[in-house]
Amino acid sequence: MSTAAGSSTARAGLLLALAGSIAFSGKAIIVKLAYRHGVDAVTLIMYRMLFALPLFLGLSWWATYRSAKPVIPLTRRDWLGILGLGCSGYYAASMLDFWGLQYISASLERLILYLNPTLVLVLGWLLYRRPIRARQYGAMALSYGGMLLVFGHELSFEGRATLIGGGLVFASAISYALYLVYSGELVKRLGSLRLVGLATSVACLLCILQFLLLKPLSAAIVAPEVIWLSLLNALACTAAPVLMVMMAIERIGSGLTAQVGMVGPLSTIAMGVWLLGEPLDGWVLAGTALVLAGVLWVTRARP
Repeated sequence: MSTAAGSSTARAGLLLALAGSIAFSGKAIIVKLAYRHGVDAVTLIMYRMLFALPLFLGLSWWATYRSAKPVIPLTRRDWLGILGLGCSGYYAASMLDFWGLQYISASLERLILYLNPTLVLVLGWLLYRRPIRARQYGAMALSYGGMLLVFGHELSFEGRATLIGGGLVFASAISYALYLVYSGELVKRLGSLRLVGLATSVACLLCILQFLLLKPLSAAIVAPEVIWLSLLNALACTAAPVLMVMMAIERIGSGLTAQVGMVGPLSTIAMGVWLLGEPLDGWVLAGTALVLAGVLWVTRARP
């Protein structure tokens, strides 16, 4: 590959990683805007997943039949793994996150979710006895210190709501970390795009089924703004960023993609101030800086 072509590929990868990170971070803003129209979490996530389902079914079809690799038939064990990962990585994580956003700011939600690399480290130690190095302990302390700084600041204003919302979003982060820890074997067998398409399709179906079991059909009658926001969430903040991040990884690798993705919390804070009127003060900025520094350190400190 020529130098010019390599430079063009790198620029495209960086732009895709940047756009994907910002698009992902917009999810919390859209959810908070939708809550202003009186919708509940079960109905809201149903609409998001309903609109996203055709996209993820299309992704799984494309990754299966349009890939250059030979088609690998799915075994019963594969389907059980996909079902489990769809439940933990997307259904449970998304549902807990949506519930949590009813109680806390979008900025705090994004900081809690950004602790994910540290949770993967801890789960790796608990489940597989993978050692955690001294530098990684320091990085985790930095990240959690920053999150607790913002959490404590918000707790002083919102009290019990912050405890409930923070706990739900942290549980969401743990659920998604479990998906990352357990997905390794299936990713190698099926490929990342095919696994993501199938697992998210399972999650979409579960969210729709949950609505049908818990709510009367009349609950689907919501404000038009909720429909449009859900469609935007499904397209711009769910399906599109998955593809953009995958394409970025192909061009610049997972490490650099992850580092560019650190713009996510900053973009969430900026959009929260602009669109939601959330406060921006020294506590939020200091906590964000600590979380980002810790995450950067923990990703670089991996053996």
